[in-house]
Amino acid sequence: MLDDPTGGAAYWETRYRAGGTSGAGSSGRLLRWKAAVINGFVAANGIGDLFDLGCGDGALAAHIVVARYRGTDVAADALARTAAARDGIGDSRMIAWDTMENEQPAELALSFDVIFHLVEDRAYERYMRRLLAAARRFILVYASNVDRAWPAPHVRHRRFSDTIPAIDPTWRVAAHVPNPYPYDPNRPDTTSFADLYLLTRPGEAATLVIPPG
Repeated sequence: MLDDPTGGAAYWETRYRAGGTSGAGSSGRLLRWKAAVINGFVAANGIGDLFDLGCGDGALAAHIVVARYRGTDVAADALARTAAARDGIGDSRMIAWDTMENEQPAELALSFDVIFHLVEDRAYERYMRRLLAAARRFILVYASNVDRAWPAPHVRHRRFSDTIPAIDPTWRVAAHVPNPYPYDPNRPDTTSFADLYLLTRPGEAATLVIPPG
């Protein structure tokens, strides 16, 4: 996960070092659905390389099938865990968050379960700028898209689609797919408040392959 380098990063670094995961979306049906969405998109659109901005504990990265994978995260332990998860899978490389701007953009960028963990405004804006610059053709976002308070201190919901035009108006939200397991407070480990969003540039057409829930 990615967060404020002056505060939030310490939370995730401590969590990962203690053996913690990136959250409920790192296992079970939520993980399987997200992996199927990504792999279906990669195959249907001939994607050869992708950039994963917020690779976290590597659970999702371990299931991604693509010729060239690059992952980045603000937590060094997350990079180590994702590198281990991707060991022997295609051409995989981990990029330090502070140096990712030196990288060339990929065909596809991923932002899965990251945006609502960016609780600090400066970190959020920096992340959105890097996300929109990290892809040439498509961006897949798995996040909430509403401004709403939340009791957990490491969660802040944001309407990220309103931020896009001010940073790079060449990107647009081309599709919104509700996740098949909407949030249920009685089942927080198997449901999610995040939906899938596809961002495209003008002239780009994409095929979304959405697996059943």
